[in-house]
Amino acid sequence: MQDINIKITDRNGVTHTVVAPTDMAMNLMEIVRSYELAEEGTIGICGGMAMCASCQCYVTSDHELPEISEDEDAMLAEAFYVEENSRLGCQIQMTAAANGLEVTLAPES
Repeated sequence: MQDINIKITDRNGVTHTVVAPTDMAMNLMEIVRSYELAEEGTIGICGGMAMCASCQCYVTSDHELPEISEDEDAMLAEAFYVEENSRLGCQIQMTAAANGLEVTLAPES
């Protein structure tokens, strides 16, 4: 078991350093929900299926993340406030490689 540290800037501009387990198959959206860093009902609406973009975030660190899947790319094409560094939090798995990851939650659409 290895926990990692990630920095999440919430929609109010407050940065939180949180500890995320790598042995529970969690993704970033689930971490945000477990720490209650977004108002209830505003993130992970589809349950992490890459079907709603409510968990869109901006990756602000230089981490090499897995390539964007076709489903994630299609959802981001329909989302609001998309930037070059936009990703869906539900598609970012908590692995040792994500240690030090820094993200900012996109505005609620």
